[in-house]
Amino acid sequence: MTRPLIRIMIADSFDVVRRGVRLLVETHDYCRVVGEACNGRDALTMARDTRPNIAIVDYSLPELNGLDLAYEIRKASPATEVLIFTSHNREEIVVSVLRSGVRGFVLKSDPDDSLMAAVDSLSVNRPYFSRTVSDLLLERFLQTKADEFEGSLTHRERQVVQLIAEGKINKQIGHILDISVKTVETHRASAMHKLNLRTTADLVRYAIRNNLAQP
Repeated sequence: MTRPLIRIMIADSFDVVRRGVRLLVETHDYCRVVGEACNGRDALTMARDTRPNIAIVDYSLPELNGLDLAYEIRKASPATEVLIFTSHNREEIVVSVLRSGVRGFVLKSDPDDSLMAAVDSLSVNRPYFSRTVSDLLLERFLQTKADEFEGSLTHRERQVVQLIAEGKINKQIGHILDISVKTVETHRASAMHKLNLRTTADLVRYAIRNNLAQP
């Protein structure tokens, strides 16, 4: 029996990673890569245009990080499953992804068959977290309550924080996000209040430490 075709989009800032993922998934004749993107904004446009079955997304993407990209993809293309494929294994990141509704998470350090196992599971609407991620989640949840995780920023606040850390001024951020400068300032102030930060430098350090922006 012929398997239904799985249409896949890849979003990663590194060409070598995108090529590697493409080569891996296209060794299976039931997988087809319908597009690649090197930043979060282009990935969102591509997801809207191509409506892939699965979007394989890095967490640390320029312009729009993987977590907020996943949120936007789920709004724009509800049938698209998002698979986070990243080198970041911090508990806060994994838990934030899990809370966002993403149902696939594989580390780049995991064996190749973990990525394909995730693709196969998500293609039939089953969640998949690699063994490394599952063990990390179990250990973390045994040690602390879920409400102790850092993750209080809204998706819009995270977007503003990321763009600030990437060197954008308020006017540019407003244009990118299609919001007013005053709204940008409101989100910025709210984020800094929630995180108990005082300066833009503190905000940039937070973004880099939490993999919302590249150092």
